[in-house]
Amino acid sequence: MAEQNKDRLHITLHVYDEEIEVVVKREEEEYYRAAGKLITERYNAYSQAYKGRKSDHTIALMTLIDIALMYQKERANNDTSPYDNVLARLTAEIEDALKEH
Repeated sequence: MAEQNKDRLHITLHVYDEEIEVVVKREEEEYYRAAGKLITERYNAYSQAYKGRKSDHTIALMTLIDIALMYQKERANNDTSPYDNVLARLTAEIEDALKEH
């Protein structure tokens, strides 16, 4: 149990106007801190643009959509399945050609 605790950290993240306590894997701490900073920056941008015209809930949802869109675009850019399919087809063709000789 003590060994497992060494791998985890108890940290406090400042996200927008909240202090959020979380337990994270030691190697993921920087990602959590960067995520908290990103959420705060995006929320502040939407809040500045829409405060008084949109509810806090709607601003939070707009922030989530913005960040989810970033994630989906990045995920699409990293999709290797088209390349994997081409490589598999080429490999099969090469193996077939080698069998014929």
